[in-house]
Amino acid sequence: MQAGEIRELIEKHNIKRVKLGAFDIDSTLRGKYVSTEKFLSAVQSGLGFCDVIFGWDIADVLYDNAKFTGWHTGYPDANCRIALDTFRLIPWEPGTAFFLLDFVAKDGKPLPIAPRQVLQRVVKRAEDLGYAPIFSAEYEFFFFRETPESLRAKNFRNLTPLTPGMFGYSVLRASGNSDLVIELIDHLAAFNCTPEGFHTETGPGVYEAAIAVDEAVGAADKAALFKTAVKEIAARHDLIPTFMAKWNPDLPGSSGHLHQSLSSARKHTNLFSSENGGMSALMKHYIAGLVANLPELSAVICPTINSYKRTVPGAWAPINATWGIDNRTTAIRAIPGSSKSARVELRLAGADINPYLAMAASLAAGLDGIERKLELPPPTVNAYAGDAAPLPRTLAAATKLFRESKMARCWLGDDFVEHYAGTREWEVRQFEKAVTDWELARYFESV
Repeated sequence: MQAGEIRELIEKHNIKRVKLGAFDIDSTLRGKYVSTEKFLSAVQSGLGFCDVIFGWDIADVLYDNAKFTGWHTGYPDANCRIALDTFRLIPWEPGTAFFLLDFVAKDGKPLPIAPRQVLQRVVKRAEDLGYAPIFSAEYEFFFFRETPESLRAKNFRNLTPLTPGMFGYSVLRASGNSDLVIELIDHLAAFNCTPEGFHTETGPGVYEAAIAVDEAVGAADKAALFKTAVKEIAARHDLIPTFMAKWNPDLPGSSGHLHQSLSSARKHTNLFSSENGGMSALMKHYIAGLVANLPELSAVICPTINSYKRTVPGAWAPINATWGIDNRTTAIRAIPGSSKSARVELRLAGADINPYLAMAASLAAGLDGIERKLELPPPTVNAYAGDAAPLPRTLAAATKLFRESKMARCWLGDDFVEHYAGTREWEVRQFEKAVTDWELARYFESV
């Protein structure tokens, strides 16, 4: 869109304010409201946004190991351009428009550590090879009848779920909360984060949503904004959702599966499908790349301490680098089919992913397999009983592999690898200092 078109949109929709934002390393949306006058000025000249969002963690605690920004730089403004093609109206905030920001380095190039720009860089390499990456995300998440205040008053314990019991695919439960469900579906669609499917999953107050497919960057925008939108809409119903990978040890974890395929950049035909309905040679190389590179990229796809509480045997989450045809025990589920449906599902990802980074890592792994023409290993039947390469069991182990990965540096860039690895090492250190409820209950009286 051009500046003139943007001005027409503001007048047409009676926009009184604009919300601008960008996602940090932990996929938290950081942003602010600006006046329409300020926005229109920034369309032409760009704007500054404090680079501290890449210098602190998910709890706004400053990193002590970041080179990009810190006390040594004074936390200056980073240059941003408004991504005009991300225009959205916010249905639950009448008169408010929304745009994402793209970060620009001092040399005028995309900022190498900004998540959206990391994905854009990998997509550009795919396009240079003649491919158009296609993605969609699906999330599982739990709703609670809680507020930010009650969560803290209860110390995040003994929370009240939206509904009781285990009731997957329940029409009854969804209908009983139709005011919430229908508002979510309608508002998310109007916000261009359309859920193509929406249903209860197994667990108290848990839902699953499959988000509409798009080209990679647009799909990541939808997936990232979906989580923020669900939280904002739920708050208007006095509810709080969680996208933690594993909030309760006795319940299934929350996935963030990534469906993906490659189309021809010119003809827009699905290059994963074959005439006989099986897998194309390109699809096999792509899956082989995922299998080979998943261990080294796990820190990006499973980004939190909590991610690794989900990836345990028998919990519908993978524990090793495996693939299978329509197999839900493997890390990678191949779904052969027609030009419309042939795709790969990465099942390792949980709902706590940063969609930009997880899609970038997944796409890079597949493209690496194509470039090196990797051979696909035999499929796995039961991933919990095989001898396939194990995935890292902790964030610390995953981060070590990631920092040492030549493949990650080749595809995601040295600057990003160093910065991201530093943020994960910081996260590990914060956990190592914590005294957990489990430790108190086990040792307080008895040792």
